[in-house]
Amino acid sequence: MPRLNQTEPDRRPALGAGLSLVLAAACWGIGTVVSKQAVVEIAPLTLLPIQLASSVVFLLVLTRWRGEPLPSGREGRLLGRLGLLNPGLAYALSLLGLTGITASLAVLLWAGEPILILVLAAAILGDRIGPAIVLPSIAAIGGLTVVVLDPAASGSAVGVGLTVAGVVVCAVYTVLTRRWLLGTDATFGVVLAQQLHALAFSAVVLIGLLGVGQPMLPVRITAVGALSAVASGLLYYAFAYSFYISALRRVRASIAAASFYLIPVFGLAGAWVTGERLQPVQWLGAAIVIGAVAWITVRAGQVPAASDRGQPRRIRACSPRWSDGNSVGSSTDGRSKASAQASTVIEPRSQM
Repeated sequence: MPRLNQTEPDRRPALGAGLSLVLAAACWGIGTVVSKQAVVEIAPLTLLPIQLASSVVFLLVLTRWRGEPLPSGREGRLLGRLGLLNPGLAYALSLLGLTGITASLAVLLWAGEPILILVLAAAILGDRIGPAIVLPSIAAIGGLTVVVLDPAASGSAVGVGLTVAGVVVCAVYTVLTRRWLLGTDATFGVVLAQQLHALAFSAVVLIGLLGVGQPMLPVRITAVGALSAVASGLLYYAFAYSFYISALRRVRASIAAASFYLIPVFGLAGAWVTGERLQPVQWLGAAIVIGAVAWITVRAGQVPAASDRGQPRRIRACSPRWSDGNSVGSSTDGRSKASAQASTVIEPRSQM
C-alpha cells in the first residue's frame, strides 16, 4: 500500500491559473473598449472613482457572502496598501501620460512592463529567468508591435516619462503583491482591500481638482454612458484583478506577467466586434503574441519560484470545500486530502 505522504510533485502551473490569467487579460482588454464609451461623457479622473466604486460595492457583497475578511497582520495591511500603487497611482500616471503621447506609443511602452517584472522578480523573488521566458517575451513584443504600431506614433518627453513611471509602478505592484500574497488565502478580500485604498486615492485626487476649479463633473450622462462606466468598472477592476490575484497566488510573477501581452489583443478583438477592422498582418501579430504567451505559461511555468520551494501551503481548517484545490483563491496543490493534511499548515478561518 503506497504511503499517503509520497507523491510526485507537479511543477506545471495549474490549468485554473492559466485560465485565470487569460480571463484577466480579456477583462482588461474588453474593459478598455467599454471604457471608451464612458469617457465620451465622463472625464477620465472622474470616471476612475465611479469605476472603483462599482467594483468595491460588488466585492463587498461577494466577500460578505463568502465570509472572507480583509487581509490582517503586518503583511496583510501592506498588501492592501499596494492598491495606492495600482490601480491608484499607476492609473493616474497613465492618464496624464496619454495627454502627451499617441495611444499606439502608449501600448508599446506598456509592453515593457512584463520585461521589468522579469528583472524585479529575479532580483526580489528569486525567479529563474531563462531562455524559455526571455525568447518568447521578445517574440511577444515583436508581435505586439506588428498589431499596434502606427507610423505616426509620437509623443512628448513628459508624456513618455509619465507613462514609463506608470509602467514601473505597476511592475513593482505585481512583484510586491506576489511576495506578500502567500501569507493569506483570501483572494477577494485582498482585491477589496487594495481597491478601497485606490478608491480613497482617486477620491482625494478628484476633490483636489474640483477644489482648484477644474471642470470635472459631467454636464450630461446618458444611460449608455452610465452603464458603460459601471460595466467597465466591474470588468476592469472587480473581475480582472480577482482573476489576476488568484493566478498570481499559484504561478510565478514572471509567468503571470506574460498575460499582459494579451491585453491589447483582446482590446482589438473587442474593437473588431464594435466595427473596427484589422489588417491581415495585425492578425498575424496577434497569433504570434498568443503563441508566445502559451509557450511561456506551459513550458517556463514548469519551474517553481525560489519563494515557493519549501513553503507550506495554507488551507482553511473549518471549510472542507477549500481542500480540493478547485476554488478560486484555493491554496492547496491538488494532492489527495490525506496528503494535503499531512503536509500543510492548518490555520483557523479567521487568520488570513
